[in-house]
Amino acid sequence: MAERGLRVASGVAAAGVTLGVAELVAVLISTDSTPLQAVGAWVIDHTPDTVRERVIETVGTDDKLLLFISMGIVTVLVAGLAGFAERVRRPIGSIAFGVFGLLSLLAAVGRPTAGWTWALPSLLGAWAGIAVLRSLIRRTEEFAAASAELASKEAAAEALTKISATGGVGLAEGPSAEAGDISDGAAADNAAAGGSAPGVSRSTTDDSRFELALQRRQVMRGIVIAAAAGIGAGVVGRVVGLRSHNVSSERAEVKLPSPSGPVPVVDPAADLEIPGLSPYLTSNADFYRIDTALTVPQVSKDSWSLRIHGMVDREIRLTYADLASRQAVEKLVTLTCVSNPVGGDLIGNASWLGYRLDELLAEAGPHADADMVLSTSIDGFTAGSPLAALTDGRDALLAVGMNGEPLPTAHGYPVRLVVPGLYGYVSATKWVTDIEITRFDRAQAYWTKRGWSQDGPIKTGTRIDTPTASSLAAGKVTVAGVAWAQHRGIQAVEVRIDNGAWQPARLAAEPSIDTWRQWVFDWQATSGLHTVWARSTDGGGAVQTSDVAYPVPDGATGYPSISVRIG
Repeated sequence: MAERGLRVASGVAAAGVTLGVAELVAVLISTDSTPLQAVGAWVIDHTPDTVRERVIETVGTDDKLLLFISMGIVTVLVAGLAGFAERVRRPIGSIAFGVFGLLSLLAAVGRPTAGWTWALPSLLGAWAGIAVLRSLIRRTEEFAAASAELASKEAAAEALTKISATGGVGLAEGPSAEAGDISDGAAADNAAAGGSAPGVSRSTTDDSRFELALQRRQVMRGIVIAAAAGIGAGVVGRVVGLRSHNVSSERAEVKLPSPSGPVPVVDPAADLEIPGLSPYLTSNADFYRIDTALTVPQVSKDSWSLRIHGMVDREIRLTYADLASRQAVEKLVTLTCVSNPVGGDLIGNASWLGYRLDELLAEAGPHADADMVLSTSIDGFTAGSPLAALTDGRDALLAVGMNGEPLPTAHGYPVRLVVPGLYGYVSATKWVTDIEITRFDRAQAYWTKRGWSQDGPIKTGTRIDTPTASSLAAGKVTVAGVAWAQHRGIQAVEVRIDNGAWQPARLAAEPSIDTWRQWVFDWQATSGLHTVWARSTDGGGAVQTSDVAYPVPDGATGYPSISVRIG
């Protein structure tokens, strides 16, 4: 590997040490305090809405994986450049490492839940990385100097060899030749006779080459050791950190309370059981996940608590044990992400077990002039919900269960909010720990600060699930999907083929106006390329709008469509 390659590899290896040491230090603080976590969270917070929505539309719930991969690629490139630029007497690469450490430090301590100790992983990681970079570059430069010296000697030997081949011409020409020239000529003759030029014997050259190869291997071994140490430290730190805070075993032992009142029973007629059609209830494993947390927060029920405060008559503090003494209810609610594009899959339906929010808020006694409920997650995320929507009798819940199980950690274990009829960005706070009763003219939540609508009512939507094939045989084709208008219900679904008339679809049963509703249309398809459209009418008689709008700032609109070639 040439000198340039060694420099680049040194930079990458030193970056591995930086991140690995940071992961180890973070075990004692928080897994969210590492440079990658802190910088990643900063990127999420400051990515322009148009870019974020385009990414979600393209990769869906793999957006965080894409972010980590992108950060990894950028890290390798920047670290390689830093190593290439680093010199013993000109520490440009070290300065770059220091700048990275400072920026990641600021990103870490700037997180809503951070303390001063969150600076330590970035600080100590950058220090270790700089030390390793300086050491590897010093060895690389020593190797480069030795390589240059050997090249000079070999060049001199080659020049003498060429001269000897011409009989020494040029070394002892003319009457003014000095004794030294004669000596040089003699040396050349000696070389021509099979000897060696003084100071560059074959044995000396061979020894130098061997020593240089050994030195090169030592440099490469140092790079490999540093890289391996960095990767090892990172893996150990990440695994230990996650295991030490993991609540999976605790969750597995949680016994959910029995719900009081009527338990929702899903009418078999609510699920048409058509191949390719989304089931009425979405499994926990298939339920979409969109949030701002790079890694899933691990919150123990034993340490969890909720504070309800602000513009209230009485402040309330609840622990998980306190909830167990209350009456739980179970309700069917479909959740929808505001980033869901027309016909998208960022929507899911589940049975939720929890405690009525209107009852909890009534106990606190909101002031008459309050109009906002600001909920905060353990990771600092906030959502602003209209107070009226949480107290108008709808089944807004402080949820602890999902589809008969304790909440999955990725979906808010141990406690989250579920509010029918509102997009998740203004209501569905996971890992909720704080509820403040306030006013919209006094506070802003995470997304409303970024220009999104403050109210967030879910718009009537429709999705075509099947057919998914782009080419089908002529004859009967089953077109089916789901429609939603949470807290208003679905009254009708219609399908249109190309520019033809709208035709009614057959609806499944509707166990709750707070959930989606399945529909099916039997199409007698004829040969040709066709476009299939769908639209819904909510329970109040309002037809889904055909106006095309992107998710920003209050949800996408328009008719979903698919193209199918028949015959």
